[in-house]
Amino acid sequence: MPSFHPPIVQISLDLIHIEEALGTARIAVEAGVDWLEAGTPLILAEGLHCVRVLREAFPEHPIVADLKTMDGGYLEAEMMAKAGATHVVVMARAHPETVKAVVKAARDCGVKVMGDNLGCEDKAAASRMMEGLGVDYIVHHTGYDERNGLASAGRGRISPLDDLQAVVNAVSIPVQAVGGLTVEEAVEMPRRGAPLVVIGAPLAIEAHSRLPPAT
Repeated sequence: MPSFHPPIVQISLDLIHIEEALGTARIAVEAGVDWLEAGTPLILAEGLHCVRVLREAFPEHPIVADLKTMDGGYLEAEMMAKAGATHVVVMARAHPETVKAVVKAARDCGVKVMGDNLGCEDKAAASRMMEGLGVDYIVHHTGYDERNGLASAGRGRISPLDDLQAVVNAVSIPVQAVGGLTVEEAVEMPRRGAPLVVIGAPLAIEAHSRLPPAT
């Protein structure tokens, strides 16, 4: 059965300039956001520097480094931890040895691991597998390209809500649902068994004004 976890609000800083990310983070923190995410576009644009700057600016806030690790798991997790991240993200689509390597690095460095099921055909099974390998949280993720591509093809709207209950029932660790949720849907997540609420790029950043967001 899913374990109880108090609600946490995280903002995705899916921007490409550290100055803009800092400004957005300050607004979020003033509004009461709990966790800051160094989004994939920000890490690609600014590298480890963005994590260091966020850590310096917000010394008390958890920082999620959304690197979406697929290989080189130990090194990538270790680098993010040393830069100031408290949480690192590994993909279920990676080899199980990569997931294990990220978990090992996280234990050695004192940080937590979030396992992302983006792109998995059976997301409940992928989430269960990652829990078995030692990840601390599940990111139940419907991707930006997947959502928009299927909508453009006339397949209608897809979202993490489609199979959220199966994922929540499959694991006993906290779940975070990500991918095109409305504000109203995001607010409902704790009641649906996913207590890690994300203010994702579609909500935090003006749509289509920058690089396509990662979440």
